[in-house]
Amino acid sequence: MEGSTIRVLVAEDYEPWRRFVLSTLHQFSGLQVICEVGDGLEAVQKAAELQPSLIVLDIGLPTLSGMEAARQIRVRTPCSKILFLTEDRSQEAAEEALRLGASGYVVKSDAGSELLSAVKAVLEGKRFLSSSLAHHALNYEGEQAHDRPHRDNVIELTTPQRARIASRHDVTFYSDDQRFLSSLAQFVGDALKSGGSAVISATESHREGLVSQLRTHNLDIDAAIEQRRYIAVDAAHTLSTFMVNAMPDRGLFMKTFGNLVHAAAKASKSGNSHVSIFGECAHLICTEGNAEAAIRMEEFRSELTRTHDADVLCAYCTGNTLRGMESHVYQRICAAHSTVHAW
Repeated sequence: MEGSTIRVLVAEDYEPWRRFVLSTLHQFSGLQVICEVGDGLEAVQKAAELQPSLIVLDIGLPTLSGMEAARQIRVRTPCSKILFLTEDRSQEAAEEALRLGASGYVVKSDAGSELLSAVKAVLEGKRFLSSSLAHHALNYEGEQAHDRPHRDNVIELTTPQRARIASRHDVTFYSDDQRFLSSLAQFVGDALKSGGSAVISATESHREGLVSQLRTHNLDIDAAIEQRRYIAVDAAHTLSTFMVNAMPDRGLFMKTFGNLVHAAAKASKSGNSHVSIFGECAHLICTEGNAEAAIRMEEFRSELTRTHDADVLCAYCTGNTLRGMESHVYQRICAAHSTVHAW
């Protein structure tokens, strides 16, 4: 790969996510994104015209699905390698993608830690499968035995790599409030069901919506509240406890959230002191146009995951946050997290 330019086509219809992909790919030396497209038909046309070395392809594309686009691309530009980057984490979709001749399959929620490794593996002629799917024994029906990938050529995260991201600081960019609340309820519900605890710093509407969602998960949320395994506070009020001159003060931030996490961990059950934290403080600051304060806050949250047995999930509503957000700000927020989710 040295001494040559790797020409890449990116097919992704969700613009904020495409920006994240581009900013990640720019970290790969010798790689040049030569084209960005937003639908499957255009991906096929541009692939045939430009003959890129690598095509990063979403499945859920308009006009023509990523799967059908891949079928046509394999005919029109057989030398181009295809790396799927998608929200679809089903075994069936991954199997179909590999049968179509794709060299890699990365789930978007794993992209923050795996995309560059996937690109490297694919360009080296290996197959890459996201770690969240790697435990499945994928089938490659219809292939000849000598065409099947050997296990030595399937790249997965090693145990040390997984250990480094055991405590996570994730971010979700969303536009659908109900879908977001459903995902948040899963994040919090998993923590409570395992005997751990949760700390929530959110708006009133999201606190109420989350409790409603958790009740549909057959959780005794009232008991969790009484036990202090579920602690929910108002995001705007919490902000007022650590903001100094329009910037978050590290000492006050750590004191505020450290006390909440300590109380929640102390109340945990079955020896599980892990705490799942959700916060909207940075989102609120960002909507006021104070991006630097939001980024600083994300740095403090990352520190929380290193000093406490805790996972952190942040969220930004694309409807009133990303609109008008400068690209470099978005990229810096993404870079502050271990995993980026975008709907």
